[in-house]
Amino acid sequence: MTIQIAIDGPASSGKSTIAKQIARQLNIAYVDSGAIYRTITYALLENNIQPNDSEAIKEQLQQFDIELMADQDYFEVRLNQQPIGLEIRSEQVTAAVSEVSAYPFVREYVNHKLQQLSRNHSVIMDGRDIGTVVLPEAEVKIFLTASAEVRAQRRYEENKQRNQLTQSYEDILQAIIERDRYDSNRKIAPLRKAEDAIEVDTSNLTVEEVVNKVISMIQPQL
Repeated sequence: MTIQIAIDGPASSGKSTIAKQIARQLNIAYVDSGAIYRTITYALLENNIQPNDSEAIKEQLQQFDIELMADQDYFEVRLNQQPIGLEIRSEQVTAAVSEVSAYPFVREYVNHKLQQLSRNHSVIMDGRDIGTVVLPEAEVKIFLTASAEVRAQRRYEENKQRNQLTQSYEDILQAIIERDRYDSNRKIAPLRKAEDAIEVDTSNLTVEEVVNKVISMIQPQL
């Protein structure tokens, strides 16, 4: 028996952290949809293609060879047979990824790869439109949320740990507020909670508390 679990929510709501831990505990594959959009954005910037140049993006996308590797311990995106790492987490990529991921042809490309990967495997997949668009028939749909202030603090601490701290907390907070507005109002696959998703506010919960809460929602489907 296979199971599909969708974890959606805004930036820095804890999606990846929670999904990774659940994948390990349940021994199913973890899939980070955002990493694919970030990989595409990173590759475009490396080729000096700007996020507003839709025709160049469409042409370049056809040249990319993107592979997805997933199990319960890691998720890896390979671009032209090369593994991609922390370079996709840079501020430049973060600033451009929303615009790139809003193109319908980019979303169609990524969604096709995600659906192929999940067709014959149990997966827990995180993103912004997994429960509404990518895996609309997922057995379990969770929508994680947290206040913008809490999410900004998390992003600040993450950047600090990665030695990528070039923005103040205030700048990160403003960027998250703008990202929320953009993601929620875009015409294609806007950020929204699926009608049958369960919302979990992670603002005042530890990672362990959120993991246990979500697993308790998954267990009846196993």
